[in-house]
Amino acid sequence: MRLIRPDTRIDFVGLRKVAVIFSLVVMAVAVGSLATKQLAFGVDFTGGVVIEVGYPEAVELDDVRTALAEGGYTDAVVQFFGGSRDVLIRLAPQEGTESAQVSSNVLRVLEDAKPGVEMRRVEFVGPQVGEELTNKGGLALLYALIGILIYVIFRFHWKLAVGAVAALAHDVVITLGLFSLLQIEFDLTVIAALLAVIGYSLNDTIVIFDRIRENFRRMRKATPQEVVNGSINQTLARTLMTGLTTLLVLLALLFIGGEALEGFSIALIAGVVVGTYSSIYVASSLALWLALDKEDLFPPKEETAEEHM
Repeated sequence: MRLIRPDTRIDFVGLRKVAVIFSLVVMAVAVGSLATKQLAFGVDFTGGVVIEVGYPEAVELDDVRTALAEGGYTDAVVQFFGGSRDVLIRLAPQEGTESAQVSSNVLRVLEDAKPGVEMRRVEFVGPQVGEELTNKGGLALLYALIGILIYVIFRFHWKLAVGAVAALAHDVVITLGLFSLLQIEFDLTVIAALLAVIGYSLNDTIVIFDRIRENFRRMRKATPQEVVNGSINQTLARTLMTGLTTLLVLLALLFIGGEALEGFSIALIAGVVVGTYSSIYVASSLALWLALDKEDLFPPKEETAEEHM
């Protein structure tokens, strides 16, 4: 059974104007949300208290969250740390309360719910550390995009490179906008997910670009629009199959991985969906708007030399 028939001829290029308008609207909403609501930064960026506790026997995380919520710590992030008896708790900074006092209060709340809890470790993450992590995370994304721009320029052409980087920036902005709109906690795992999204989306885009270059050589009488459209259709089965199988894994991670991996999973799911869309519409469409043609990929001298070989 084939996911996509070999003779599929979807007019992707013909829909590029509609797709670009749609992308611009979605990006405007994302940027607007980022400017007004901003991101719900987690303890990694805002600072706070990290507490590790040990139980005499296995414990359910839902029971720990319930106990903390009843004690007034409704925003606590709770996860296992090594085993089912070791629990790591992350708390946002509280004005007027020292970290030592917070840890004592948390231990008292947990002991009231289940006696025998032992305090293992308490760490305080200051706001300066959080600000430094924010800056370094942003720089990591920027350096990744610059490196990709240079790579695609050398491998293909600057017109395709601009399309590739625009598609990746499109994916990152929309994913960040989703986190801002839904106020999902943004931590270091989400930064890691965004970098993975860049790699995933670039891989899809490079596959299409490779096929475009091959078809410019084989489809000598075709227009650039026909070459791009044919290339997207030829790689469509691979693109969709890769996306669907990846989404199956990520959905399992979202529903089974627990609270600690929730933001990571959501970022990757959004990135895979948006990245598949941008690889088809944004990257190639922008290259066409920049008047990509055969001579850009195969200069006349190079083509003449190849024909005489």
